[in-house]
Amino acid sequence: MTRTRRLGACAGAAILVATVAPAGASATPVITMSGSTSVAPLAALLAKAYVKQYPGRVKFKLAQGGSDIGVADVAAGRVTIGNSSRDPKPTDPGGIFFNKIARDAICVVTNPANPVADLSQDTIQAIFSGKIRDWSEVPGSSGSGPIDLTVRTPASGTQDAFQKIFMGSASVASSAAQKASNGLIQQTVGSDKNAIGYVSLDFVKGTNPASYQGVACNLRNAKSGEYGGVRNFWMVTRGRAKGIVQKFIFWVQNSPRAQKIAGTHWVPLK
Repeated sequence: MTRTRRLGACAGAAILVATVAPAGASATPVITMSGSTSVAPLAALLAKAYVKQYPGRVKFKLAQGGSDIGVADVAAGRVTIGNSSRDPKPTDPGGIFFNKIARDAICVVTNPANPVADLSQDTIQAIFSGKIRDWSEVPGSSGSGPIDLTVRTPASGTQDAFQKIFMGSASVASSAAQKASNGLIQQTVGSDKNAIGYVSLDFVKGTNPASYQGVACNLRNAKSGEYGGVRNFWMVTRGRAKGIVQKFIFWVQNSPRAQKIAGTHWVPLK
C-alpha cells in the first residue's frame, strides 16, 4: 500500500511518498529531492508510480524552492537529487551530472478577462522589459490600464529558460513582481486582470495562455516541436547516479510507464 502526504502548495513544500515496510524489515532507503517547482509535479508522479511498482525498495522525500536551490543542494550533499528546469551553467558547482528526464513548455499567460490571442517575441520583450507599460499598446489586447508584470525569482529555472528563449539580450524590468513558484504566478495572473506572467504548461489553469509567434502553447504543439517555448527537465546527481538512484533514474528515462506519465502534461523522452 502506498501513502502520499502533501505539506503545503507553494515553494518549499514537501511531498513524502512512502511504503509500509513489513515488520522486522531493514530500514527502507530514502531518495531526497529538492529544486524546481516546475519539475516537482512530474517528480512526485514518477516517485509515486515507482513506489507502487517496486514496493519496499525505496522512499522519496520531495521539497521545492527553485532550480538553483536543487543544484546547490545536490552539489553540497544535502539531497540525493536536485530537480532543475534549466540547463547546466558554466557557474554550476563541479562534480554534478545532469540527467534529462523530459521537456516542458513555458506559456506566457494573461488573465482570462484579457484573453490576448498571440504574442510575438518582439512584443514579449517590449512588455517584460517595460518599454510597453499599458495594455492599450499591446497588439491583440482589448483592455487598457497599466501592465502588472509578474516574473519568477532569480533562483528559478523557469526564469532562466524564459530569459534565454523569449527575452534574449533584453532584460526584465526591475519593477516586475517576483514570485517564488509557478503556483504563485498562476494565482497572481488568475486574480489580476492587468497581470501577465509565464508558467510551466502544467500551471495554466485559470489563466489565458497566449500563443507565441502564432503557435498555441499546448501539449500537442510542444510534442510536435512547433511551439518554440520548450525547455528541458533534469534530475541532477552528485556524479553519475549509482545504486538505487541509478535504478530510479534509469526507470524514469526508459520505462514505458514513466514515459506515459511524462506524456500526460510534459514532453516525454521517447
